[in-house]
Order: sequence, then C-alpha cells, then structure tokens
Amino acid sequence: MELIVLGCSGSGAGPTSPASGYLVRTRSTTIAMDLGNGTFGTLQRHMDPFDLDAVVLSHLHPDHCADVSGLIVHRRYHPDGPGKVMPLHGPSESEVRLAVAYAPSSDERVATDLTDVFDYHVFADGPAGVGDLALSSAPVDHPCEAYGVRLEHEGRTLVYSGDTGPCESLVELARSADVLLCEATWTDSPDRPPGVHLSGKQAGEVARQAGVGRLLITHVPAWYDGEDLLAEARTQYDGPAELVRPDGHYTI
Repeated sequence: MELIVLGCSGSGAGPTSPASGYLVRTRSTTIAMDLGNGTFGTLQRHMDPFDLDAVVLSHLHPDHCADVSGLIVHRRYHPDGPGKVMPLHGPSESEVRLAVAYAPSSDERVATDLTDVFDYHVFADGPAGVGDLALSSAPVDHPCEAYGVRLEHEGRTLVYSGDTGPCESLVELARSADVLLCEATWTDSPDRPPGVHLSGKQAGEVARQAGVGRLLITHVPAWYDGEDLLAEARTQYDGPAELVRPDGHYTI
C-alpha cells in the first residue's frame, strides 16, 4: 500500500496545507480517505478523479468532507463524465450531510439526490471490501459520530485515527498495525476538553499501547508547531515517528 497526503492541516486549511485528506493506493485500487477543505485540487495533481474507486469519510466535520462537493461536480459535469457510481463509506448520516452541503438552497436540498454519484455504505454495518483493500472501522471519541479506519492489503495494515480523544476502541483498532496515521491537534494539558482530540503525548501513548510499527502524526492546526507535538509523541513511543507533509508519499 501507498499513502499519499493531500492535506494534513487540523480543523481547516492552513497557509501551507489543505485540511485532512489522503489517498491510499494498491496496484489495482485507489481510495480517498477524507476530503477536507482544499484537498480536491491537490487530488487532481496525483490522479484523474474518474479513476477513484471509493471515498471513505471518518466523520462529517467540514475539514474532513467539505471537498466532496467538488468531487460530485467534477464527476457529474466534466466533459469526460459522468463518472460511474462509486462506493462511499462513512457515518450513518453521510447521505443527508453531503446532500445538504451540495444543495445551494433549502428548496433544492429537499430534492437533492446524489445516488447517481455515490453508493452509500454505513460503517455501523461492519467490515467491507473496496477492490483489493479490506476495510474495517471502530467508533472513536469525538463530538459527532466518528470512526477510526483500518485498511489491510496483502498482510500490511494502515490505521487512521480520524478525529478523536483518547479511547480504548482506537487502541484496539490499531493493534499491531504497520502504520498508525494519527491526529495530534494540540499540546498536552490537563485543561483540554475530553472527547475531542489527542495531544501529541496522547498520540504517542496510543501508538505504544497498540504496538504499531510506525507513527505518522497528522491534523496539526496552523496555530501549533507540529515539531512540538511530535516531540511529545516521542516521549511515549520509541518507534519510528514523523510528521506527515502535504504531497508526502509513504509506503505501508
């Protein structure tokens, strides 16, 4: 598997990176995992959007799904379109949320139907397959319905935390993964609200507890220095750890 970072800025696009978005590729399958603000433009530097096999959304905050609307327009109205209906895996309200985001008015929202673009699959229904990728998920601790995602291919495993506070479900999902792509949104402090995000230290704790082979830190907001969060993670996890970068390629 190959992981390509479309954007890694936390809570919204930053001056040097779009918000959260990733491509995961095998020899025969490519999925987009989250498509936050600014990521659809970056995606087009790496591939033809018509060649995308599926979309996977960890949750439905705009910094993780806002650019799905751009993908819809491209696949519907590009001269080479329309594209084939593609699977979209996500939370239970994905179909409604994306229709609301796409419709320009309350009247059109009632009539908006995106089933010509997406075939919706709900995480709560259990494990699924996307091409030659095995996909499973687990609910994580965030203010909305949110999931961590586990992708497996030919004996290699990538786990993506999505957005979450510390929770045992993420540790279990990431158990023995080759790579954990994990959010770290703020520095560690007892004053941080529970059930929202991980600090750098907490991301390191998850990686250590799960016994992962490598930690990739992502979702760093523009107002924090990612090196500080990485340094915190390294106090808890002694394996390979680094900050991801926009347009970065990582072999799983």
